[in-house]
Amino acid sequence: MTSKILIQLDIDSQPSSFDSVVAIDAGVEHLLPYGGVKPESVTSLVHGAMFTRGGKELKNTAIFVGGSDVGKAEAVLAACRSAFFGPIRVSLMLDANGCNTTAAAAVVAAARHAPLATAKAVVLGGTGPVGRRVAQLMAADGAEVILASRSRERASVACRQLNTQPFDYPIKPGQSGSTSETAALLQDQGIVIACGAAGAQLIDKATISDLSSLKVAIDLNAVPPAGIEGISVTDKAQPIGHGIGYGAIGVGGLKMKTHRAAIGSLFTSNDKVLDAAEIYAIAKAIG
Repeated sequence: MTSKILIQLDIDSQPSSFDSVVAIDAGVEHLLPYGGVKPESVTSLVHGAMFTRGGKELKNTAIFVGGSDVGKAEAVLAACRSAFFGPIRVSLMLDANGCNTTAAAAVVAAARHAPLATAKAVVLGGTGPVGRRVAQLMAADGAEVILASRSRERASVACRQLNTQPFDYPIKPGQSGSTSETAALLQDQGIVIACGAAGAQLIDKATISDLSSLKVAIDLNAVPPAGIEGISVTDKAQPIGHGIGYGAIGVGGLKMKTHRAAIGSLFTSNDKVLDAAEIYAIAKAIG
């Protein structure tokens, strides 16, 4: 039987050991990690994956794109796709800095407590890669989403970019530059997901406790201080104010299951491209 080979393309100089371990735990038999990958250096690596196996055996080779800079990783993913020839291709997955698996796990966790089709949600620190994906996934499932940033201009730019997608509920920008602005923004919202930079508090405990409409609050910051004061990094469906709270590790179990399942699914065909929406579908199936 042909062994499963995963080619790990990382834009950082040292390929992520985290991604390598998860790949092996997902059943990859041979891992080929490459660091310092740039779009212009991708073609030969992709062709090496495509032309060494043929027919039904192509599905046993796949490519994972990662690294700390999501934008650069997205450019590498695009270069990989451009290197394919018709049906001669291998499956691809993007999860740079855990952006897709983290966002997918957070949204699935939120949906356990607030049906997205009727939810109102705010994504704080929403202009980064994870925040954008969280907003996109919730909006695609019908939630009314506000993407917030300390800078309304940055939030507006992010929303314009995301709203080029065919969403039924356009994502709206919001400003959360001060405690009062954040408190006003969160009124009547059922879901709050904090995706800010590590070590930055976005909501104080008094503000989150005063939200009578709150169903679920999720803080994806694992570095003290908490992004949402009052939520511990290990919290999983713990009471917070009028709702339920999750910390980064609290959603981490689903994130890891999703990551492993996504890697495993790459080897079921040779034509998968797993990005935010596809990885979210896997997370929803896991629950």
